[in-house]
Amino acid sequence: PCCENHGYQPEHLYPTQPPTVPNVHPVYVPQYYLPAVPQSTPRVPTHALTPLLHRRPKSSGTCTPKTRRLQLLLLVLGAVLVALLLTGGLLWKLLLRRGCSVTGVQCSSSGPCISASLWCDGVEQCPNGEDEKQCFRLYGPNFILQAYSLESKSWYPVCHENWSENYVPVACTNMGYRNSFYSTQGVVDDSGATSFMKLNRSSSSTNFYKKLTLSDACSSRSLVSLRCVECGAHPTATHNRIVGGTAATQGQWPWQVSLHFQGVHLCGGSIITPRWILTAAHCVATIHLRNAQNWMVFAGILRQSLMIHKEGIPVEKVIPHPSYNSKTKNNDIALLKLQTPLAFNGIDSVKPVCLPNPGLGLDPNQQSWISGWGATYFRGKTSEELNSASVPLIENSRCNSKLLYHNLITPEMICAGFLQGRVDACQGDSGGPLVTDKNGIWWLIGDTSWGYGCADTFRPGVYANVTVFMDWLSRQMRVTLLPLPALLCTSSS
Repeated sequence: PCCENHGYQPEHLYPTQPPTVPNVHPVYVPQYYLPAVPQSTPRVPTHALTPLLHRRPKSSGTCTPKTRRLQLLLLVLGAVLVALLLTGGLLWKLLLRRGCSVTGVQCSSSGPCISASLWCDGVEQCPNGEDEKQCFRLYGPNFILQAYSLESKSWYPVCHENWSENYVPVACTNMGYRNSFYSTQGVVDDSGATSFMKLNRSSSSTNFYKKLTLSDACSSRSLVSLRCVECGAHPTATHNRIVGGTAATQGQWPWQVSLHFQGVHLCGGSIITPRWILTAAHCVATIHLRNAQNWMVFAGILRQSLMIHKEGIPVEKVIPHPSYNSKTKNNDIALLKLQTPLAFNGIDSVKPVCLPNPGLGLDPNQQSWISGWGATYFRGKTSEELNSASVPLIENSRCNSKLLYHNLITPEMICAGFLQGRVDACQGDSGGPLVTDKNGIWWLIGDTSWGYGCADTFRPGVYANVTVFMDWLSRQMRVTLLPLPALLCTSSS
């Protein structure tokens, strides 16, 4: 099957470029200004330079002194009532903030206050679940476990002293990984941290998070390294059709999946856990596309023709980012929840890729890779085989220059490719992975979003910046947490 996917290609966004004749000498490219997105509606000129004054006919009625006094009294009473309402509202906010600072923590800038004892207790109290998402996170390429301190409003590494695998399920579940645990170990502290979160086993609390206390010392100088899922396994080899790429080999990109809509390949995606696939929001932007029953996921298969005879995995839920903008392509990220989990079981051809941890530290021109079944030329047909190519990252400041995308790139986007073109993602690659190798582990740093043409000069590919959406991703993946008694860490689980 083949399908032209123009979903991520903004139509008529840039002027059509005339074909150029190859020349051995450098050619000066005249700069032109790209239209802003979205374009403002042009003002309609009026027929007259000055507005016409329409005179109202004089009233034939009369106004008695008694009527005037009554109107004045009503105006005074209305003004007094408005002033009282404004004063009452201001006092209420002040009292609410004062009470919040003393007895609890505010969920957001204008949200309700909850008691500090309810923060990170395993039950979401805030409307958006902020009280449960700011508990644990993994930091840097070594997966250092960090805990959030309500006392100092900051993140600190967890000291390995008194650590036990019994605490792992709570931390992983809090970060959105249910029934998933790979490994944990102590690693030498080279972060230069001066404060730590330490486990106090003598604490009477039955909640793991409540057992952590802020400390100025970690005598073992060993920190907790935690892997909730076996992700980012190094592929067999890295080659440089995507446009300008080569055919992928079995097991080379084990997280790559093909998303079929009503039996036809429409987009790519990336495995991030056994139950979750990350893709682009524009792939599921309409109500019709959000119908989970129409989607099927194929993993571990390189050729589209072979997927016809295979049984894919049905999708249970489609979750596009709520702030996705179809005009600017901002926040172009989505999640698909599978009806049944993928079985890894040591199979090299089906493995998850790692989500990027804060502090990963990418270089300005970090070498990255793209893959997919997209067209091998602009407006071409979907490729039969999975292709991949190597592309360097491009700093947003450079990608926003007048010569490239002229301020169309937001912090939620990331550019990758070559200024001279030749290598790029194309139609049908939408939602597929942009990955990079750091410390021998593969990290998902982007999903294919949009671009002008395919492999055109000064038009690199644009990808959703996955690093920006980590809080949103973990919040969506986190299932309704179990009641507090089920989170006890006194026995193995």
